Amino acid sequence: MTAPDDGSVSSFERLDGAVPPWRLRVPAAQTAPVVFASPHSGRDYPPEFLAESRLDFLRLRRSEDAFVDEMFAAAPDFGAPLLCARFPRAYVDVNREAYELDPAMFEDVLPDYVNTTSPRIAAGLGTIARIVADGEEIYQRALRFEEAKRRINSMYRPYHAALRRLLDQTVRRFGGCLLIDCHSMPSGVVNGPSKGDKIDVVLGDCFGTTCAPAITDTVQKELQAMGFSVARNTPYAGGFTTRHYGRPKNGVHVLQIEFNRALYMDETRVSRGAGLPLLIRRIGRLMQALAGIDPKVLKAS
Repeated sequence: MTAPDDGSVSSFERLDGAVPPWRLRVPAAQTAPVVFASPHSGRDYPPEFLAESRLDFLRLRRSEDAFVDEMFAAAPDFGAPLLCARFPRAYVDVNREAYELDPAMFEDVLPDYVNTTSPRIAAGLGTIARIVADGEEIYQRALRFEEAKRRINSMYRPYHAALRRLLDQTVRRFGGCLLIDCHSMPSGVVNGPSKGDKIDVVLGDCFGTTCAPAITDTVQKELQAMGFSVARNTPYAGGFTTRHYGRPKNGVHVLQIEFNRALYMDETRVSRGAGLPLLIRRIGRLMQALAGIDPKVLKAS
């Protein structure tokens, strides 16, 4: 039985009486030592953001991991919670450091504590993105730092507070936790070892440092048994969430999973494709396998 999908659950509290910037779906009782999270599938676009963007709504949406929240929506049926950001990645990206910002985007000088030199910033994809997925500039004008700070405090920090609490609750209950960070990837990005080969799924565990290799092996075997072609750590080894929370020695394992969008959607129209129902069923089989994981495998060493 799944609890109501209204963002409030368990001991999580609404902030100042408002709906939080995340949605949480939970089982009546958590029976699996697993947490699923979808940080990039949010599609609640603030009107002021749309007004200040030079791009139309559809072009902004192409940065989403569209429908990934739907792909993993059955997580509570397998005894695990699913946390999803409500806000879009183009507005604020929670799979970055809190202050990973491009100084060229701002009209004022950024504080010393801001990271202004990461590879993500160079690519235009910091905590506040400069571009959308296809490289188009988002903003008509330079921003002020206070705007970035407001988004980070109102969106980024509550999302990570909710995620941290889920992980801590799971570790206390089971002695360890597996976080599956759920993403999608553009179909044109990934090819296999032979030119023209497609890769369906990329698993990222930061080259074996954020998740026990036996767990990553299990996920890969389950996916391959369903007919998916699977790569590991190339080109996606794991983002901020994977690196920040993945501490196997402390009982927290994190595995990033990227599904090729060609499997389930029309990337140009950002619409559901004919393959989505089959993919959802297959992901259900994967979640069922993960729900049966022995918590002893996850415990701190």
